[in-house]
Amino acid sequence: MDATNSQVYPWQKQVWETLTGRFPRLGHGLLFYGKKGCGKQAFTQHFLSWVLCLNKQPEGACGVCSSCLWLKSDTHPNYVYISTDEDNKKQNAKIKIEKIRDLQPFVQQTVDGWRIIVIEPAEALNIASANALLKTLEEPGDRVVLILLADHYLKLPATIRSRLQHFALDRISPEQGEEYLKLHLTESMHAQIPLLMNLSNQMPLQALELAQMDWLKRRGDFLQDWQKLVTQKSMPMQYASKWNKELNFVDFIQMFEYLLSDIICVKLNQSVKNIDLQFHPIAEQYDLETLFDLYENLQQFKQLVDQNVQTNLIIDQLFIKLMNVSSS
Repeated sequence: MDATNSQVYPWQKQVWETLTGRFPRLGHGLLFYGKKGCGKQAFTQHFLSWVLCLNKQPEGACGVCSSCLWLKSDTHPNYVYISTDEDNKKQNAKIKIEKIRDLQPFVQQTVDGWRIIVIEPAEALNIASANALLKTLEEPGDRVVLILLADHYLKLPATIRSRLQHFALDRISPEQGEEYLKLHLTESMHAQIPLLMNLSNQMPLQALELAQMDWLKRRGDFLQDWQKLVTQKSMPMQYASKWNKELNFVDFIQMFEYLLSDIICVKLNQSVKNIDLQFHPIAEQYDLETLFDLYENLQQFKQLVDQNVQTNLIIDQLFIKLMNVSSS
């Protein structure tokens, strides 16, 4: 976790006041959860810094005591951060049981001050590591706080969830989201705020990231090319070559996934996220089964990247699939 990214966002102030108001009568197990882009990592960093700080201020850690300086240099003896292995950041990577077992000496030792353990993402606990964690949750040491971070808390085993206090960090009103983006986007981007919030599941930090993406300005161009490809049924390699050059693979796949999802939504008479684009002409060219097949292919393509398959070959294959459709 990034020690420099430490803050409480406007929509998290109530949770901050609840937690700091209860201190030191905190539960030893806390679950901070919320959608990607809600700022839960920054909040967690702010909170753990405050708990460990030797000169706490109402708004956060002092930043200058020995504890704060240890945290900044990533050498704090009373703080442990557990995640998936650095060399295994693939989508379904798990937190190994050994990492949880190794916590026992840390939890049981007698030291001055508070001790903090952060586990992120908590969804990466497998059955064995989750069971090992139960022992720590049931027999915590004195002044030990265990913080789990999750996007989706329902993906955690019920046995773990029931032993934690839950705090949602993504309860953001439309007004709060809009106000935050107006402060952090240039005025020329303000008209795009509804679109950005749509594409980011109403999460303003995610919306800020999306605003910087090259593909955001290219969606209309790509949709036009896609329409030509599917109606004319020719030149898939030329289009593939063009988009290989226009966008890097990760950006292209992200853009394509958003657009494909919206085309499926049109077929299902649901609202779309790309509210500034017209999807009906292209949606008419496909049946639902073909669109779901494309979506499945897309997920497979994303996994192939982890296996170092050449991305230009994947794009070539995708454009051929986009062209060879059976009209509904």
